[in-house]
Amino acid sequence: MAKTEIDAATGVPTTGHEWDGVKELDNPLPKWWVMTYFVTIAVSIVYVFLYPSFPTGTGYLKGSLGHTERISVEQRLSEARAGQSQWLDQITAVSLEEVAGNAELLTFARQGGQAAFNTNCAGCHGVGGGGQLGKYPVLADDDWIWGGDMEAIYATISYGIRSDHDEARVSEMPAFGADEILSAEEIDVLADFVLALAQGTADFESDAGVSYLENCAACHGEQGEGITDLGGPKLNDFVWLYGDSKEAIAAQISRPQQGVMPAFGPRLDEATVRMLAVYVHSLGGGQ
Repeated sequence: MAKTEIDAATGVPTTGHEWDGVKELDNPLPKWWVMTYFVTIAVSIVYVFLYPSFPTGTGYLKGSLGHTERISVEQRLSEARAGQSQWLDQITAVSLEEVAGNAELLTFARQGGQAAFNTNCAGCHGVGGGGQLGKYPVLADDDWIWGGDMEAIYATISYGIRSDHDEARVSEMPAFGADEILSAEEIDVLADFVLALAQGTADFESDAGVSYLENCAACHGEQGEGITDLGGPKLNDFVWLYGDSKEAIAAQISRPQQGVMPAFGPRLDEATVRMLAVYVHSLGGGQ
């Protein structure tokens, strides 16, 4: 057992603990500390009955004040919406061109659109609209399948691409190989021609050129310039979604990938969709 004794210098009993000749005095706790300790206990007991606290067999003790953090968050969100309502109402009431022509509205719409984009769109199109090669288009360039003005972007966001919305944008490229419309040799030659289109060296008088005009020009344009009304991508530049190699082009001709974009009109409010259109248009490639 530890041996207690009276400290000669202070007259205070020791606890009997000693380290390298240093003995621990058994001083009482300060009264202010003891009082603070009991006050904290009393406050915690009161808190238990006022606010949500410990679990019970069927839930938790909700507290007599009925307070929850969910209510607090909803109140703060309501206050934020009230503060933004004057801007949101204007964005909804005027045309997108008028939003772009009003410096204050344009700034608010871009910031709101960026926040909505990062939440709803960046998972596929990347932060800043950089896209994902082989999966999702770049939104920060000037190559647009369905048009790059704000109204066209708004329609694409609202209705989606090949979505289940009644007004969804729909284009369907034939599977020229899988459906045996063209032979493997014809597809190989056509892939070379599409590459030549991008390089500006395509010979439209050749057999491949005739095949292109017969099978592809109706959607992609006679010069490969694309037809946005039909959702036919440009082929006469070096912007590619599914790869720029001859093999990737041949695979797309033979058995094309058909991307799907959900319709965000039913998911988001009108002001948010409009702000998204403004933001995407401002990424650098808006027409």
